[in-house]
Amino acid sequence: MTFDIALTFGIVIGAIVLFAIDKLRVDVIAMIVLLTVALTGLVTPTEAFSGFSNPAVITVWAVYILSAGMLLTGVADAMGRAMLRVAGTSETRLIVVIMITCGVMSAFINNVGATAMLLPVVIGISRSRDVPISRLLIPLSFSSLLGGNMTLIGTPANILGANILIERDLESFGFFDFVPMGLIVFFVGVVYMAGVGRHLLPSRESPEDAEAALRRLRDYLSEARVTPESSLVGKTLKESALGANYDLTVVSIIRSAKRFSDLHSHTRIEIEDILVLKGHAAGLVRAQAELGVVIGPGDNPLLIGLEQSDITVVEATLAPNTTVEGRTLEQVNFRDNYGFNALAIWRRGENLTDRLRSVPLQFGDALLLRGPTHRLHVLRDGDEFLLLEPLQQKSPRKEKAPIAVASMVLVLILVLGGGVPIATAMVLGAMVMVLTGCLTMEEAYTHIDWRTVFLVAGMLPLGVAMEKTGAALYLADLLLDLVGGLGPVAVLAGIYLLAALITQPMSNAAAVVLMVPIAIDTALSLGANVQPFVLATVIGASTSFLTPVGHKANVLVFGPGGYRFFDYTRVGGPLTLLIFAVLMLTLPTVWPLFP
Repeated sequence: MTFDIALTFGIVIGAIVLFAIDKLRVDVIAMIVLLTVALTGLVTPTEAFSGFSNPAVITVWAVYILSAGMLLTGVADAMGRAMLRVAGTSETRLIVVIMITCGVMSAFINNVGATAMLLPVVIGISRSRDVPISRLLIPLSFSSLLGGNMTLIGTPANILGANILIERDLESFGFFDFVPMGLIVFFVGVVYMAGVGRHLLPSRESPEDAEAALRRLRDYLSEARVTPESSLVGKTLKESALGANYDLTVVSIIRSAKRFSDLHSHTRIEIEDILVLKGHAAGLVRAQAELGVVIGPGDNPLLIGLEQSDITVVEATLAPNTTVEGRTLEQVNFRDNYGFNALAIWRRGENLTDRLRSVPLQFGDALLLRGPTHRLHVLRDGDEFLLLEPLQQKSPRKEKAPIAVASMVLVLILVLGGGVPIATAMVLGAMVMVLTGCLTMEEAYTHIDWRTVFLVAGMLPLGVAMEKTGAALYLADLLLDLVGGLGPVAVLAGIYLLAALITQPMSNAAAVVLMVPIAIDTALSLGANVQPFVLATVIGASTSFLTPVGHKANVLVFGPGGYRFFDYTRVGGPLTLLIFAVLMLTLPTVWPLFP
């Protein structure tokens, strides 16, 4: 093993460790990898930054724009709701219809977008048909991963695998070349989930049913009357420091027999105001002793009115393209900007209720929010949070829906019949949507998942380094030495299992960048066709079923479903093994291993 190969392996291992410990953003890790391979001389400066002009990266961001156009014009929503109307009341039928709906959508729009679009609908179905939400959301996220295998644009992994073949001057994949194996894998996933898989799903309610949560939180609610001697008189809520010093949240103010819940940091406290406070007993007692307020009983009849029609309690989670991840509610000025108070945050099986204003938000958090009904539109129409209620979303531009569909059809025609490169066709389709008003350029920028773009662009130089230094060939030869004597199908199995294993701590795009060069060199060493080996790699890299952090679609449903970490392992483990067995039986038939 040469020094360059050892150095490349060291960078690969370092990247995997950073992805696994999940302390840095994935795009930051990718930039660290890019700089490392450049500074160590494993790639030239031009090669280090070539990822940003790579056709695969261009195709990825164009797919996000096309997906946004389909979402904003109501095409994806109409398709999802139409199919879900036939779901019936049977849990098995619900699971099947949800998976088929999301899988079909994921074949043409990005996986996270399809999951986010259907998430409120599925939650509404869960509540209306009295099916625990935890029985439906893992099938939803898994189906988005399975459906992405069916077309070239279904997932960045497919785009990257096809593009790496093109860069190596090898025969690549057409738009629908993924369909045969994609359909087989998807069918297996649906049958498994409707049969064995649903018996492994937890029967757990969502993190907090709104009414149950409100009843529980009454234990922490109390009223505090502001006396004339109180130091709070004349101060704004911000100046009162009730939150900073006593960890108390002013839920509403009762003044002259009227309750005011549309509060802001500049709302002033007056004599004889009754502050409805949420917090622990210790903070309430200290406030009474130090601020000159009189704390009343938590079961005061005035508190019973908190569920009246002008006040609502809803659940929300961070939207896929949110900019508030890593920031606290205080930093985003949440109450002033949205008009809601956070009563609790559900995170990875834990219900957080203390000092919520200082808790950095994470993707996958489920927030229990309370506020005036007339401010719901602020949450609903913004791009930072996704309401987990079956509420009317912002009005889609339905008059533009035919144009959005025509744009997607144009892309297919250009790719399939016109011989236009996929990147060129996708960018053209995206620009047609922008120029015709399906979405604005600002909305296009907003809906691009720049984290994925930088992740892919940053990891591609590592793939170049693996090829230039011979690290990929070294691993390919090592794999052949280990299992080559058992036949080409055993080698194919080794490629698949390695890809499926490495994708668990990192994104499927990063896994493909690392594994496809190894798959190609292995196939060439065997004198085999490269396509089935690359296909096994990208499908293996898409089997992110074992942990909630393996894919953003899994993270998105983690909080709303009230899941625990190993719920995914229990359900996804057998599915991963089943797909492996079916793939090894069918892939060599659909894609012959040898010319």
